[in-house]
Amino acid sequence: MRRPWLLVALLSFTAAASYLCRVNVSVTGALMMREFGWSQAQLGRVFSAFLLGYAICQIPAGMLADRFGARRVLAASAFLWVLGTSLLAITGWIAAILAIRFFIGVFESPTFPASAQSISRWIAPERRARANGFVIASIGIGSAAAPPLVSALMVRFGWRTAILTTAIPALVAGCLWLLNQEPAPERRPLNAPPDSPAPHRTGNFLLLTASYTLQGYVGYIFVFWFYLYLVEVRHFSLLRGALLGSLPWLLSIVSIPLGGWLSDHLVSRYGEKWGRRLVPLIAMPAAGVLLSLGARTSIDVVAAVAMAISTALILCVEGPFWATMTRLAGSRSGSAGGAMNMGSNIGGLISPALTPLLAEWVGWEAALHVAALLAIVGGLLWLRIAEDL
Repeated sequence: MRRPWLLVALLSFTAAASYLCRVNVSVTGALMMREFGWSQAQLGRVFSAFLLGYAICQIPAGMLADRFGARRVLAASAFLWVLGTSLLAITGWIAAILAIRFFIGVFESPTFPASAQSISRWIAPERRARANGFVIASIGIGSAAAPPLVSALMVRFGWRTAILTTAIPALVAGCLWLLNQEPAPERRPLNAPPDSPAPHRTGNFLLLTASYTLQGYVGYIFVFWFYLYLVEVRHFSLLRGALLGSLPWLLSIVSIPLGGWLSDHLVSRYGEKWGRRLVPLIAMPAAGVLLSLGARTSIDVVAAVAMAISTALILCVEGPFWATMTRLAGSRSGSAGGAMNMGSNIGGLISPALTPLLAEWVGWEAALHVAALLAIVGGLLWLRIAEDL
C-alpha cells in the first residue's frame, strides 16, 4: 500500500469492524436479559468484561504495533475478533460469556494504538488530527450500523444470528490486511518532526491521560447504555429505540473528523499550544451541559436528541487527543497511545458497571449528572495540557 491515505482508509474500516463486534451486545442485551434473567447490573458486568481485557492490554498492544507494524498486528487481531464473536453466538453460560467478552477485548486492544503508530509515521504533523479523526470517526459508522442492523436481525432470527453477522466485516478487514502492505519502515515523511522522548513521566502526558480517562467514562455510557436507556428507561420500542440509538453515531461520523480538521486549522492559526486546546476545552463542557439537560427533561424525544448531540461533542475531541499524543511521543506513539487509551478504557471499564448501580441507588437522572460533571472537568484539564508544545 503506497499511499498513506489509503492506509488511513483501511485503518478506518478496521476500526468500524472492531466497533461492530464491540457494541453488538449493547443491542442484543435487551433479549439476552430476558432469556437469561439478567439484571441491568449483570449486563453491565458483561460490558465491563470486554473493557477489562481491552484496557489492560493497551500498552502491550502498542508495543507490538511499534515492533511489528499495523499490518501484521491488525490482521491477526481481526481474525481473532471473528473467532471470539462466533463463540459468543453459540454459548449460553454467563461465565463463558464473561470470559469470551474479556478475550474479545484483549483481541481488539491493538486497534487504536496500531492506528496511532501508523499515523505518527506516515502522516505529516499538520494533518494528524484529521487523520486520527477519520479513523476514530469510523466508531460512529460501526456504532450507527449496530442498532438498526442488529435489531432487525435479532427480531427476525434471534440474538445469536445477529451477533454472528457482526463478525463478517472483521473477516473482510483481516483479509484486506493480508492482501495489502504497509509502507516500508524506512520511508518516513520528509516533514515529520524529530522523534520526541517517551512522554510517560511528563505532566503533559499525565494530564492528557487523565482527561482522556474522563472522556472515556462519559463516552462509554453512550456506547453501551444509550440504546438500552432509550428502551428500558424512556420506553421506546426496540425498533424506534434502534433508530434513535443510531443518531449519536451518525452525528459522530461528521463531528469526529470535523473536530480533527478544526484542531489542525486552529494549530495553523494559533500554534500547537492553543490550537490543540480549544476544541476539547469547549466541546467537553458543552457535552456535559447537554447530557445534564437531556437527563433532566421529561420529553423523551428531546432527551434522545440532546444526548445524541452530547455524544457527538464528547467524541469530536478524539483528533486533538491523538494528535497531541503523537506529537509528544514521536516514534513511540504505539506504546504511548496504548497508555493513553488504557486510561480512557479504565474510565470505560468503570462507567458501564457503575452507571446502572448509581441508577439503582439514586436514579438515572442523577447517574447521568455525575457523567456530565466529569465531562466538564475533563475539558477544563486542557487549560494545562499542551503547555510544552
